[in-house]
Amino acid sequence: MTPAAQKQLRHVFAVTSGATPESGNPEYWDGDIRWATPEDISSLDGYRLWDTRRKITRAGYESCGTTTAPPGSIVLSKRAPIGQVAVLAEEACSNQGCFLLIPREETDTRFFYYGLSVQTQYLQVLGRGSTFMELSTDELKSLNVPHPALRQQRAIADYLDRETARLDALVAAKERVLGLLAEKRRALITRAVTRGLDPRAPLRDSGIPWLGEIPAHWRLDRAKFVFRQSALPVRDEDEMVTCFRDGQVTLRRNRREEGFTNANLELGYQGIRCGQLVLHSMDAFAGAIGVSDSDGKCSPEYIICDPQTPQVVDSYYFGHLLRTMALAGFIQASCPAVRERAPRIRFSDFGEMFIPVPPPGEQRSIVERICIDLSRVDALRSANERTIALLKERRAALIAAAVTGQLEVESTA
Repeated sequence: MTPAAQKQLRHVFAVTSGATPESGNPEYWDGDIRWATPEDISSLDGYRLWDTRRKITRAGYESCGTTTAPPGSIVLSKRAPIGQVAVLAEEACSNQGCFLLIPREETDTRFFYYGLSVQTQYLQVLGRGSTFMELSTDELKSLNVPHPALRQQRAIADYLDRETARLDALVAAKERVLGLLAEKRRALITRAVTRGLDPRAPLRDSGIPWLGEIPAHWRLDRAKFVFRQSALPVRDEDEMVTCFRDGQVTLRRNRREEGFTNANLELGYQGIRCGQLVLHSMDAFAGAIGVSDSDGKCSPEYIICDPQTPQVVDSYYFGHLLRTMALAGFIQASCPAVRERAPRIRFSDFGEMFIPVPPPGEQRSIVERICIDLSRVDALRSANERTIALLKERRAALIAAAVTGQLEVESTA
């Protein structure tokens, strides 16, 4: 195939940058002029932007000197995340986080939407800035874009509408499977840690709302009689251990390094050892509870727990149990909040909570069964995630091939 002819984007579209009216002036808001933002683009199902979260008044529009773009124009985010793109289905202006691309000639903007949608990574590389990354007008205008004849633009856009819809439906189906697997995973753990493995075991009411009925032979005890708080010193060789919301407690370098702030002076850190039970005092409500798989050091905000009697306590069982408790909302309901949706739990709070304590052998059997069941569920999850990744790669490759002329698409008269 002959590659499609190219033009600089400036010759196909007039590029205008959005602006924002004075946010504190009430007369500028709740009007009838659509005001597109990066958030509007990122939340789209499809590529047409029909409406916006916020609208400005005529006075707000005139105060900031922005421009309205007609239906069929393209809106593209110039700030993080750079390169999100949509086609306006209705007239709109935009905030300072977006560009509006208004056609200078008769075009099928669906074609250019597809072409820009596969250049997101490249546009992000072009971003510049010290406090935040932003794509400049000149960089965008200088972008070379494929520019076939109008009839071919329409044929390619029609083809990509059909094919991407098919691929998107497959991705959506796989994502629904992931949701069902996540529900199954949680249900398997919840049933095992609260009801045990014997479905015939007599039950009794625990008296604890989140827990419900438990096997009659299990005892209930306050957590402080099951665990004590650890206070280990930090060693020179200790690396940072992080407790994540998915329940993994591991060396930070095993997961990721970005997104964390390290103190210049290491004050208040505590030692942590493999096998210790960990609750993140400010994130436990969201599931940041688990058993450490590493030796190291950790934040003073972590509650590190050792069994009062190691021979009769399996910390892995209680890690699963306490995550179940957290995800049922019990920690959030029981502990004071230091900020919205962020209750802080201390060992003194945890110690007073009643928790079920199965016999030691049953604790170990429950942990073993959970490991077996979750390995099967996680294998299915990984397979679905790989399929989704391949479908998305196929989608991007298909778009790139079609818009650049590497894939022959028949045009109709």
